[in-house]
Amino acid sequence: MGAMSVRTPSSQQPAETVHRAGFACFVGRPNAGKSTLTNALVGQKVAITANQPQTTRHTVRGIVHRPDAQLILVDTPGLHKPRTLLGERLNDVVRTTWAEVDVIGFCLPANEKIGPGDRFIAKELAGIRKTPKVAVVTKTDLVDSKALAEQLIAIDRLGKELGIEWAEIVPVSAVGDKQVNLLADLLVPLLPEGPALYPEGDLTDEPEQVMIAELIREAALEGVRDELPHSIAVVVEEMLPREDRPADKPLLDIHANVYIERPSQKGIIIGPKGKRLKEVGIKSRRQIEALLGTPVFLDLHVKVAKDWQRDPKQLRKLGF
Repeated sequence: MGAMSVRTPSSQQPAETVHRAGFACFVGRPNAGKSTLTNALVGQKVAITANQPQTTRHTVRGIVHRPDAQLILVDTPGLHKPRTLLGERLNDVVRTTWAEVDVIGFCLPANEKIGPGDRFIAKELAGIRKTPKVAVVTKTDLVDSKALAEQLIAIDRLGKELGIEWAEIVPVSAVGDKQVNLLADLLVPLLPEGPALYPEGDLTDEPEQVMIAELIREAALEGVRDELPHSIAVVVEEMLPREDRPADKPLLDIHANVYIERPSQKGIIIGPKGKRLKEVGIKSRRQIEALLGTPVFLDLHVKVAKDWQRDPKQLRKLGF
């Protein structure tokens, strides 16, 4: 359990500093603190945080730029027991991603005992031999040192039991920024040597349209998650700058469709007299404007795409 020792930078600086660049992904059950950690490392809100599995369906990358390295964070959708075609496809995507990245951070919250969901993921991780795995204990600000020590021991034991050799076990609190830099310091040596893969200014490789669709989806799910957990998909049909606007007062027109599976769900999304959809529009528009730094006119339409979660053709059209 070497990660528990206190690390100090060595005084001998090598004359030739090696630059490293590579990909990491954080895995863990829903609400294990993956997105919060990504945001803390990148220093800017990139992934969409929510207490719901599968909210980050697309590969959102946050990029940590350092003088000695570039760490690119790939967000995989949550691995879960599949019930639909979409579930199976997501799981395949997850396994492929895990095998392709240079390091995997397995997030386990400090304030919850290791449960069946964690074991399910750990067993899958054990099957991916080559990729180094770092156990990241998140939310350490919520527990005392005794509880933290117990969790660290439990994680060490879990690794031994499943034959996973943790490259490191690192406690972090992304909220208090505690040890987030330490985590980056520990991940970097596990990356391959090489030049930066992205230009300095890039924080996310995600096309804006996908991020915008996520923001709308988040706003649309707010308050109705129980009724419509995953049966919403959002597609941004087009984004066009409004013509005839002076250069100093631009306006971006965004047309987006909110797809649901059944006509009966339409009322839930739209609300009485369209009130709810209006609120969704206002809320997501504010967030989109903050993201893009430009005023936006958002045009939202609710459409029924029958049973899209089970239909391969629809899945492809909706970007899965």
